[in-house]
Formats: sequence, structure tokens, C-alpha cells
Amino acid sequence: MEQLAVPETIQEEVVDEKVREAFERLWGVIVWNDPVNLMSYVVFVFQRVLKMSKQEATRHMLEVHHRGKSRVAQETRERAEFLVHQLQRFGLQATMERG
Repeated sequence: MEQLAVPETIQEEVVDEKVREAFERLWGVIVWNDPVNLMSYVVFVFQRVLKMSKQEATRHMLEVHHRGKSRVAQETRERAEFLVHQLQRFGLQATMERG
């Protein structure tokens, strides 16, 4: 039985769509609780790296402290990776997740 070949243009369109979806999908930046950093330092880092107000930074710091983690940003994959690396450079435990 003969298989039908899918035209290259359709395959390219499917690949282009998947690439576009991957870049458009937002990623969450998660900061995890640790026993090392002072609360005031975490607030400082959130203000410096994430450009948060002191009030917003304090709210996220308290969420990290009481719940063990906080989603501090929702960004494109490239921007989320950048923020995770910046937070890690300041000594915070940060990861990213889809959605």
C-alpha cells in the first residue's frame, strides 16, 4: 500500500506553529524557601531583580516563608530563564515551570 507524502510546506507550517506556541507559552518563575537568606535580603533581591515595590516584594517573601514557594513572575521562556539565573546569582533558590 502506498503512503501519501505530506507536502513540505504543511510540515514546515506545523513546525512553525509549534515553535511559535513554545515561545508564546508563559513560564512561571518560582522562588523556594531556604534556611540561609534573611527575609530582608529576599525583599531586596525581589525589588532589585524583579523591579517589585517593597510591598509586593514583602508579600512574595512572606509567601515563600509560609508556603515554601512563591510564583514571582510569569514570563516568556527566555525571560523566565534570565530571571531564574539572576535570582540564583543573588543566592536564591529559583526554578521555572510551564504555565
